[in-house]
Amino acid sequence: MTERPSAFRLVFAPVRALFVSDASAGILLILVAAAAMFAANSPFAGEYEALFYGELAWTPIAKLDDLHLWINDALMAVFFFVVGLEVKREWIEGQLSSAQARRLPILAAAAGMILPALVYVGVAGGNAELLRGWAIPAATDIAFAMGVLGLLGNRVPASLRLFLLTVAIVDDIGAVVVIALFYTANIKLGWLAASAAVVIAMMALNRMKVARFWPFIALAVVLWYCVLHSGIHATIAGVVAALCIPMVGPDDQTMVERMEHSLAPWSAYLVVPVFGFANAGVPFAGLGLEQVLAPLPLAIAAGLFVGKQVGIFLAILAADKLGFAPRPDQATWPEIWGVSILCGIGFTMSLFISGLAFADQQLLINEAKIGILLGSLISAVVGFVILRMTTTHPDDVKSPYLG
Repeated sequence: MTERPSAFRLVFAPVRALFVSDASAGILLILVAAAAMFAANSPFAGEYEALFYGELAWTPIAKLDDLHLWINDALMAVFFFVVGLEVKREWIEGQLSSAQARRLPILAAAAGMILPALVYVGVAGGNAELLRGWAIPAATDIAFAMGVLGLLGNRVPASLRLFLLTVAIVDDIGAVVVIALFYTANIKLGWLAASAAVVIAMMALNRMKVARFWPFIALAVVLWYCVLHSGIHATIAGVVAALCIPMVGPDDQTMVERMEHSLAPWSAYLVVPVFGFANAGVPFAGLGLEQVLAPLPLAIAAGLFVGKQVGIFLAILAADKLGFAPRPDQATWPEIWGVSILCGIGFTMSLFISGLAFADQQLLINEAKIGILLGSLISAVVGFVILRMTTTHPDDVKSPYLG
């Protein structure tokens, strides 16, 4: 007897279809960025600014006294938690579970972070104030990049989709490490010790193979609160907490997978868009070509568009020619070049790092936003055009990401 679908599944099937689309999350971010730019340059610009930066009448945590801080320090911890879950799953039983499989993504991601940083420093020159932003062009936005690939349908070989996804995951690991090491305030040892104690407690639950969600979620919230006051950016707690979740479960899905599947849509379709709307708005009043071509936006845009593609493409080329790791299966060099360019799409993590690098310097933050949006837009358009012109794979090839 065929099982009858529940009313819940029938009602929410269209929503699920949106969630599993390659392009949907990226398209949503594009719309959100456009909405933020419109709001920041509309008659409602004052209301937009006051909404996110106006002091809250009441807040349960004194350190978070405006909505922008709640979004960047608290809501984004959910995004980082999902990133941590994805990294752990891929590292233990996914596409990064073997040393051979890790070689090319790790090499490409490392080159794709180092070269953009070098390009940034070269363009920014000796301005010590701007050098704090060296990591801004080092991050790839998974949703945007996969969204552009989704617009190409199945023309792009599945191996390249998988490669882009794994490079972006390794890239996220690198970005988290950079944030933890280079963008921290004064460390408060008492709160840091409390954070360590919470992590030890979560690891003990992991070793005992506790399969219930609530103890881990409760301790993750406590960990976030401790890290928030420790001087390390609070969102790092999301990654650390995710790495403590056990790979156990009562059925075929582990706790890590169940949490990831439950939270990923909320992260992609609520957390990141809210963050994007709160952070992507740039007022254009008085903005001219001189400001667009200022050292900071030019350094970021060059790092994203030039540094990313050069670093990643040359890393793949060298790995393949030297026998260190083969290039993605069935992918031509023009296709690899196109995907390397798409890796220059930086949005979520780049905006996040710019806020940390230039905290309380709104002019530099706005210039950084211009560079991020400019570099990402050029990378998206050029990468799409090159892949559209060079891909020769039939449209009826099934993609593993389209369900």
